[in-house]
Amino acid sequence: MANEGDMGSWTDLLHSSTKLLEQAAPSAQFPPLQRNLDQLEALSKKLKSKTLRAEAPSQSVAATRLLAREGINAEQLARDLKSFELKTTFEDVFPAEAMTVEEYLQQVHEMAMVSSIQEAQKDNVRSFNDYMLKVLEDDWQKEKRDFLQSLSRISLLPKTNIVDSGRGGQTSRFLRKASVYGGVVKDLNSARERGLPFKPATAFKGAYESLGISTSGGKSVSMQKIWHLIQALMDEDSLIRWNVSKKMSLVIGARRHLEWGHEKYIVDMIQSHPAQAALGGGVGNLQRIRAFLRIRLRDYGVLDFDAGDARRQPPVDTTWQQIYFCLRTGYYNEARDVALSSRSAHQFAPLLTEWINTGGMVSAETAATASEECEKLLRMGDRVGRAAYDKKRLLLYAMISGSRRLVERLLRDLSTLFTTIEDFLWFKLSAIREFPLGGSSAILSESSVPYSLEDLQAYLNKFEASYYTKNGKDPLVYPYILLLSIQFLPAILYLSKEAGDEGYNIDATHIAIVLADHGVLTEGTGAGSKFGVMDAYAEASSMIQQYGSSYLRLGDLSMALEYYAQAAAAVGGGRLSWTGRGNADQQRQRSLMLKQLLTELLLRDGGIYFLLGPRGSGEEGELTRFIPDIKTRQQFLLEAARQCLEAGIYDKSIEILKRIGAFSMALDTINKCLSDSICALSRGRLDGESQTAGLIHSGNEILETYKYSPEISPQERENVMEQQTVLRQLEAILSIYKLARAGHYLDALREVAKLPFLPLDPRTPDVTTDVLQNLSPYVQACVPDLLKVALSCMDNVPDSDGSLRTLRAKIANFLANNLKRNWPRDLYEKVARKLVNPRRLSLSSFLSSIVQVAFAWASFDCT
Repeated sequence: MANEGDMGSWTDLLHSSTKLLEQAAPSAQFPPLQRNLDQLEALSKKLKSKTLRAEAPSQSVAATRLLAREGINAEQLARDLKSFELKTTFEDVFPAEAMTVEEYLQQVHEMAMVSSIQEAQKDNVRSFNDYMLKVLEDDWQKEKRDFLQSLSRISLLPKTNIVDSGRGGQTSRFLRKASVYGGVVKDLNSARERGLPFKPATAFKGAYESLGISTSGGKSVSMQKIWHLIQALMDEDSLIRWNVSKKMSLVIGARRHLEWGHEKYIVDMIQSHPAQAALGGGVGNLQRIRAFLRIRLRDYGVLDFDAGDARRQPPVDTTWQQIYFCLRTGYYNEARDVALSSRSAHQFAPLLTEWINTGGMVSAETAATASEECEKLLRMGDRVGRAAYDKKRLLLYAMISGSRRLVERLLRDLSTLFTTIEDFLWFKLSAIREFPLGGSSAILSESSVPYSLEDLQAYLNKFEASYYTKNGKDPLVYPYILLLSIQFLPAILYLSKEAGDEGYNIDATHIAIVLADHGVLTEGTGAGSKFGVMDAYAEASSMIQQYGSSYLRLGDLSMALEYYAQAAAAVGGGRLSWTGRGNADQQRQRSLMLKQLLTELLLRDGGIYFLLGPRGSGEEGELTRFIPDIKTRQQFLLEAARQCLEAGIYDKSIEILKRIGAFSMALDTINKCLSDSICALSRGRLDGESQTAGLIHSGNEILETYKYSPEISPQERENVMEQQTVLRQLEAILSIYKLARAGHYLDALREVAKLPFLPLDPRTPDVTTDVLQNLSPYVQACVPDLLKVALSCMDNVPDSDGSLRTLRAKIANFLANNLKRNWPRDLYEKVARKLVNPRRLSLSSFLSSIVQVAFAWASFDCT
């Protein structure tokens, strides 16, 4: 009805509006407008908004005027209100009906306890977060330290390969180099094991040349040249054995290498200047020297060996030039022939012959004669018109004399004698002497003090490495100089740290293997060297070991073993250590390092199978190569098993002990682990069940192997039986745990009563003796938790026949007899709560229990 009334009023309003519109006279100033209801509503809202905007300033001005009248800054108030935030506050609220003192104190106590618990929780969370942050920080520091240490070690690939993995060709070259070198190391170890001859320097040089690495690039020294130097130093291919010391033999090898390089240089010169050389059909060594002199002395006129008619024009005498360059190129016989056939060098010929025949170790008289001639030439000085190439005569006499004073004076006064460092070093190496210890001290006057290898090393070491390498542009020059001056350890250490793109650290390791195998690492170390005898071998051994460990990190146990064998041989003196002919100290060092490295391999994943084979104690594995004696091998494995046990690597310790037939020790380890697992299982560790099952399986497997193992001693048989008893006792305890966890409480209590090693059977009389003293410590460790489990099972089983009461009394009596063992206090408290229960005991039993518990507590407090 209301709706019909509203519609009627709207209809009346419409009629009235229509009449007004008809009555209104049209006006030109106000034209008629027609709007519908929606348009009228929109216009009304627009008009209302204009009205509000017009009123707002007047209200704001009025409010500001009011606040100013009271001394309030309106802008400051607006800013404060924007930053003002309402927060909920908490306060103690108590109900009105709980306002007694007792209720109030109780509520305050409860709130204090709740607040304390909340604060403790916050402290725990804060402490836990701080601890975890500290642990993460320590782990990060350890990871960073390990990473930095790994960068400083000798790795399989150079650092540049790690930085730029896109350089596939370079990576492939490094891997091929490591592979071919590794093959040589295997062959070397195989030969040394069987006592066969092997030339490691020659083999490594051939392996490097098989890579086909280009030596071009503007560098004067390549790795191929260094390998040739190593081969010459070791003198593996020479048929001549000089009667000199090992150090002088190395000096002769360095000199031979420089002579080989000069011969190559002469051949290249002749091929580059065939017209000037005029070699013709001559292919002899002397013909090559003369062809070289035609090129070298082309500006001096006709040479004596080319003069057809000496009467027309005096030819240039090249006698000393021919002798010098024949010696410089290694043509010793030709140099002697030239000296014998020349009148000017006729007196020099016997001196040269002795120098050649003795490998440079001339007699004191010969050295004195050469010194006198050299002094005479120096006093004569350069005469007018004397050719500069006559200075070769001075060099030759000074070289034969070996006098330190003459050699140093010659180089000081005639600084332009040598144009290359190779010529300089060849002369120095040729002048080095080592007089016999039995020589007369009177002969060694100031003028005849020999030029020594230490003098050469001291002179070369005055200059920094950058001086030789031209600030790194020619990086191999410095180690090349060190090797030529018989400074082996500094050379390989420099190469190992050279951060280049060629993988020089790989070459350095294998150079160290060659030098260690020949036992020459300590040769040439002067009095000023910072490396001792054992230090040098230890440094090289460490380098080889670190290189081998890179294979170990990659999981290649076979190659790691080969390098570990070389590391042990290096510290033992090299080749002699394989046959046991080294000195006692070196043999001891080798044995210790070899066992240490073999143990490291043994503890790796797959190490036992690799070293010991599928079965046995190493007869079918790699271990027998290095420890062939079975007793020594078993002793080594026994020590390795002990190390595993101390390190907590129980599975490997058990496997090793089983392999060597130490069954009782293996079972002892299993029982220890099983006891620990049972204790952990009682404390709620989740993986305890799977671990205990694996240990029991291992124990049964060892017992099965023991049955079929021959030659078991009576003592070992007795020990095995004892450990088997312990295993079965622990297995019984474990079965009780499993029943209790499965909810079979009554069955668990029956098994507890049946345990033969505990006096808990209700049907047997009480025992006052200490029955635990005959039990294994592993079983004793499980007894307190076993009693706790038994007491917990009693709470879930009704005592219908009184047997549980008897069992409780048995447990209480057992605890009273073993108070000195200092078992957990909560176990005694639990027994006391179970015993002192008047509703379950008669009056006499209750009083007896009270006395018994009081006595137990008093004894416990005293202990």
